[in-house]
Amino acid sequence: MNRALGVLTCGAFLSIVLGVLGSGEPWLALALGAVFAVLATAVFGWVRGHEQLAWGAAYVAVQLPLAFVLFTIDAGVGTTLYLVVLVSQCVLLRLPRPAIALVIAVIPLVHLGMSLGEGLREGIGTLMSVLFAAIITELSLREQRSRSELAEAYAKLRDHAAQAERLATAQERNRVARDIHDGLGHSLTVVQMQVKAARAVLPTDPAKADDVLAKAQEQAETALAEVRRSVRTLREPRPVPPLPEALKALAEETSATGVTARLTVTGTERPLADEQREALYRAAQEGLTNVRKHAGASTADVVLGYAAGAVRVEVRDDGRGSDGAAPTGFGLVGLRERAEHLGGELAFTSTPGRGSALTMEIPG
Repeated sequence: MNRALGVLTCGAFLSIVLGVLGSGEPWLALALGAVFAVLATAVFGWVRGHEQLAWGAAYVAVQLPLAFVLFTIDAGVGTTLYLVVLVSQCVLLRLPRPAIALVIAVIPLVHLGMSLGEGLREGIGTLMSVLFAAIITELSLREQRSRSELAEAYAKLRDHAAQAERLATAQERNRVARDIHDGLGHSLTVVQMQVKAARAVLPTDPAKADDVLAKAQEQAETALAEVRRSVRTLREPRPVPPLPEALKALAEETSATGVTARLTVTGTERPLADEQREALYRAAQEGLTNVRKHAGASTADVVLGYAAGAVRVEVRDDGRGSDGAAPTGFGLVGLRERAEHLGGELAFTSTPGRGSALTMEIPG
């Protein structure tokens, strides 16, 4: 906008110069026109940059009388354009609207020396010109502010999108970590325990050893499927058996490794959402895995309880127990995240010499 007004000011001054040279008008008009042009270009930019009302008011107080004197000396097109430039600059300086309205109302008074009819006609024309300039300048300022606000909003939106992307990445990374631990980690632990059991009975009972190794091979294939599923961008749907059936299979796997596991179901069985079923299944899986790896137990009990408004799974063992401090592995961290996400709770208790218990309860 400043450049446009600068071009208009230079054009107005050129019009005054041509008028003075071509018609012999007073040279004073040329001098005053030059002063107005310098103030309207170089000085105006400095005043606007300071954004102080006092400087803006002082600028208008100097330029308005100068334009009046110039109009009286040379009533050509150039001086009229100066008045248009001055009104636009009042708007750009963000003077109070009453002050801008006062300047616009005063400007037609430059025609007071004319006859009534001519002065009225010229005054209305000048008034409409400066009023139009004020409106266009105000609309231009609003457009600039809108663009600035839009750019700021876009920058904030871009920052929020980047934060959301980082959060989604972290959540997906945690999900993949849980899946790898709960799936692949469990399967490899079972394979390890089954291979150990097979080696223990191989010299005395090759048939049983072969049966255990067959189960280990099946579990290894399951682990491989888990790896393939984890590295895919989109997970393929897989068969989801009822929760009691899935827990029964877990108990049988544990029993095959030498730790007798029993499943008990209490309450009336009811269907659960996939996410709820997955969380309870993973809790039982993690509990049995810890029993085989750390508890030194001979038996383990898995209890699936359907209560009013909640479903609970608990894994208890008769192992060595501990001082009550919960293990700090990734498995319990993932289980706690699952439970909290579903509005449930995860608890771990242990007593030296009397075993441990892992419990997850979620609404359902």
